[in-house]
Amino acid sequence: MESIDLDFDLNTLKLIVALDETRSVTRAAEILDMSQSGVSSSLAKLRQRFGNPLFVRTTNGMEATPRAAKMAENARDILSRVKTGVLDEEMFNPSVESAHFSLSMADVAEVVFLPTLLATLRMTAPKVTLQSGAHRKEELLVEMEAGRVDLAVGYFPEIGSNAFYQQRLYSHTYVGMVRLGHPALASPFTIGTFSSLGHAAVMSPSRTNDFFERFLETKRIKREVVARTPHHLTLPSIVAETDLMAVVPLATGAYFAELGAVELVPLPMKPPLFSVTQHWHRRNHHDSRHIWLRKQMMSLFNDATDRWLALERRLYGDLRRSRS
Repeated sequence: MESIDLDFDLNTLKLIVALDETRSVTRAAEILDMSQSGVSSSLAKLRQRFGNPLFVRTTNGMEATPRAAKMAENARDILSRVKTGVLDEEMFNPSVESAHFSLSMADVAEVVFLPTLLATLRMTAPKVTLQSGAHRKEELLVEMEAGRVDLAVGYFPEIGSNAFYQQRLYSHTYVGMVRLGHPALASPFTIGTFSSLGHAAVMSPSRTNDFFERFLETKRIKREVVARTPHHLTLPSIVAETDLMAVVPLATGAYFAELGAVELVPLPMKPPLFSVTQHWHRRNHHDSRHIWLRKQMMSLFNDATDRWLALERRLYGDLRRSRS
């Protein structure tokens, strides 16, 4: 292997460019904040290294040899790419740049988040595309660590290691859902009524259903789950055609009630609150594209824009004050 006695670093490239542009050792030294003797010494090492004078004195100053002129051309390109690709702060311009993001959220969370998010992106970031999917607890962390999931949005209590960041968006709660004209609506809806009804529920990976099950256990309230489905979107059909009841996140229930097939009923207890949060892996924490996406989510979904808060207060009063 050829022995190299010169550290050919960025300073060497800068020296070549400075000499080519100024044609003067003195002016090159000023630009590089070096002494003239330092520039002369570095040039001497370059000449020895390449066996070429590189820059020769003429009446017009230090003229580059053909070898040095080619070196200077390549050095400018390298320095420019280092500056824009390494040293400069990366900035994402959503109005003109392309980006693709993979989100993890429950099926019904897609109904809540995606229409608003996509409508905003079509106006402000036309080249940004999204894909969304639900992930089981055991696979979500792996997918995020591998970079195959950029952002998890919803209720994800299993994401808690130091490898992840999180940001709370807003708080949310639950509501009951029964068919139109259900016999249970004819009288006050009590805990006894709640426990006597058969229930339909969403099974894993529904974190919010797991959270509600634990809440019932702590309150020692019984319910009989007679039907389980992996999809929230199946519930309105089940409830509309049976006397079963389903307990769902408030936004989910409001969406299904708007379709006209089910009716909402407030739960006969103060339901728990859970935080809707966005989570991301630390590998994406400083990336400008991901920072931009997280800011979009935060601006669209937060306490001030919580469009279900008014319904929550009509059903339960001020749950937040009762827990303060």
